Amino acid sequence: MKVVKHVYAFMNDIEITSLWIYVAVMFSGAAVFALWSRKRKGVPRVEYLIAFLIPVWSGLAYMSMALGQGAILVEGQIVYFARYLDWVVTTPLLLTALALTGMFHLKKKDPIIIASLVVADVVMITTGFIADLSSGGMVYTWYLIGVTAFLVILWVIWEPLRKLAKKQDHKLYKVYLIMTAYLTFFWISYPVAWLLGPSGVGVVGEVGNTLLFVILPIFSKVGFSLLDLVQLRGLRHSVQA
Repeated sequence: MKVVKHVYAFMNDIEITSLWIYVAVMFSGAAVFALWSRKRKGVPRVEYLIAFLIPVWSGLAYMSMALGQGAILVEGQIVYFARYLDWVVTTPLLLTALALTGMFHLKKKDPIIIASLVVADVVMITTGFIADLSSGGMVYTWYLIGVTAFLVILWVIWEPLRKLAKKQDHKLYKVYLIMTAYLTFFWISYPVAWLLGPSGVGVVGEVGNTLLFVILPIFSKVGFSLLDLVQLRGLRHSVQA
């Protein structure tokens, strides 16, 4: 295994430009959430903090890739470990945000549900990274373990967490269903993109893979938080009215 200090030799202008665009979008999203937090409209401060931290951390991770860092060379293939450093922090935060939305009206949140989501998510991201470092049949062994952890996450958000949301308020339940469907759609796209890319069967090349992992997280991170906060701000406003 060889550490890649500068990977520009393996990247073209499209990849580098797309990474910088991603960084700009993330930091812009963080600025919006910081401004919104000044007028919270009944939404707890922690929701804004989570929404702010997600794009900041993700933007920094992708900045390392745009600067030619955040990668290692494994058997002639670039593995962007910065993506996994991004995901292992931001995806648990996204799930925590979804859980807080599902428990919005509850004074006491369910720590077991939140902890279950976080642990399953860390397992999913960690095994994905190990799969990226593996070769031969071991790639798909670790990949399947990660997919299993992902299925656990889907079960938690669509069963116990959904039932909690349903017990509270009809409008909240509608918001929760929208956000869960939104997150599910984009998160299913991640393992599909991974499998189709150079780390999997290689149907999608390095450039296409980079573009996919720029577009998908824009929607699943900043897009998710924007939609979530807009609805929660409107939800509390309608309750007070």
